[in-house]
Amino acid sequence: MKHFLPADILLPKKDIETWAVVACDQYTSEPDYWHDVETIVGDKPSALHIILPEIYLSPDNSERIEKINATMQEYLDGGVFDVHENSMIYVERESNNTVRRGVVGLIDLEDYDYHKGSSALIRATEATVLERIPPRVQIRKDAPLEMPHILLLIDDPALSVIEPLSERKNGFDRAYGFELMKNGGHIDGYFLPEAVQQQVQDALEALIADKDDKLLFAVGDGNHSLATAKECYNATKDPLARYALVEIVNIHDKSIEFEPIYRVLFNVDKEDFLSKFIARTEAAGGSDTQRFTVIDKNGEADIDVKATAKLPVGTLQTFIDDYIKENPGVRIDYIHGTDVTRKLCQEDNTLGFLFEGMGKDELFPAIVADGSLPRKTFSMGHAEDKRYYIETRRIK
Repeated sequence: MKHFLPADILLPKKDIETWAVVACDQYTSEPDYWHDVETIVGDKPSALHIILPEIYLSPDNSERIEKINATMQEYLDGGVFDVHENSMIYVERESNNTVRRGVVGLIDLEDYDYHKGSSALIRATEATVLERIPPRVQIRKDAPLEMPHILLLIDDPALSVIEPLSERKNGFDRAYGFELMKNGGHIDGYFLPEAVQQQVQDALEALIADKDDKLLFAVGDGNHSLATAKECYNATKDPLARYALVEIVNIHDKSIEFEPIYRVLFNVDKEDFLSKFIARTEAAGGSDTQRFTVIDKNGEADIDVKATAKLPVGTLQTFIDDYIKENPGVRIDYIHGTDVTRKLCQEDNTLGFLFEGMGKDELFPAIVADGSLPRKTFSMGHAEDKRYYIETRRIK
């Protein structure tokens, strides 16, 4: 049985440069970014018009979602797309002087389980926040199309699955090639011939053939989007909804760098938070310490606290979760990059935290041993490196 499959992929016939926009969960505290994208796109057919950037999420998104679904249907009826049946696309993404290689295709949601401790073929890398799923289900449940910003990681130190495609790409039909907007770099896509698709499938199966723990794919980006797809499929058992379009990448690709995802708290009393944070960690009685750089509008300083989890992010996030329950006016955002974190902390009653991240070689062993990591533990690169929406697929 094969666990990575070709798909009937839809690609826009023209204006692909303005079609492709970054993942909806990026720049959630930077409205200027999305305003710029709206200006660039205008009224051209674009992925922007059929996604809901999370910066615009509200308690009632029904009107915006209804418009998104109507626009999807307009694009389907209006000849916006070419259909490429039974396709996999080899992708090369140039960004920040590196090239990330991947393959776009289908995974079976029956093979995926986001619950901690799962032994499924496809597993979450971080704790899934259940309350984040319903708003996404509202967006997806009636949508006729899906677009992936999901990146699944494979553990292939021998570089046997994806990397050999680079040397053969000139013999493949080109799917696309263009510059991504807003410093996203350059991207090229190539259709894989059927025989090469089978070679990719066989190489993937060989990765887990001799392993007791059959972990083939770990979710690198888009965990909550994939969890949403699973819940929508569970609700309908629609055969089209059983599958999800993703890009697979090798964790050993030289371009893959794990960046910490920092925390910024808004509407928070700095002294109250820090005093209680330090007191909580001291009470836990651990012997190891972890260092955090704490930032507010007056500057920044390092603090050392007793470790209550293996990773600094675990120590901090556990306390933040409890603190917000007791102080519901406090809001958190998860930030990529030190510069953005420092910029956001120039406002009153805002507090940021920088800390050391995890190494990518620790990921697969950690999932096998512990089930999953604290949510928002790592990011594969900065916001501009995230996947852009390009490929599309019918899910109804």
